[in-house]
Amino acid sequence: MEERILPAGKDVEVFFDGECPLCMREIRMLRRRDREERIQFTDIAAPTFDAAAYGTTQADLMARIRGRLPDGTWIQGVEVFRRLYAAAGFRVIAAIMGVPGISHLLGLAYRVFAANRLRLTGRCTPASCDLPPARRAA
Repeated sequence: MEERILPAGKDVEVFFDGECPLCMREIRMLRRRDREERIQFTDIAAPTFDAAAYGTTQADLMARIRGRLPDGTWIQGVEVFRRLYAAAGFRVIAAIMGVPGISHLLGLAYRVFAANRLRLTGRCTPASCDLPPARRAA
């Protein structure tokens, strides 16, 4: 993925699916808590969003949550949430999320969620959920 620098004062950029109801609940909460505007919010479902401008693909961004640090470093999964929570003032929660063991369990839980996110939010299509043809609903 291409390196792009965040605007001054931003701690993290989050690339989120604005069409995902569960994702949007979390994003709305983070926006309310981000009083110092330390988070750059980027909706990958917006009609004007171009994944190629970031050196990636829409499919990669849809597979799991991605984030970017001020120096252009890409992060993904639970590490994105840890950075978001710290930027939004949930520093204790962010610290707990980084504890070995806890971080591994959260990572496993997030991978299960990410693999089933479209199914869980009623947005599953045969192409997006990778179900074998015999299990797909007509």
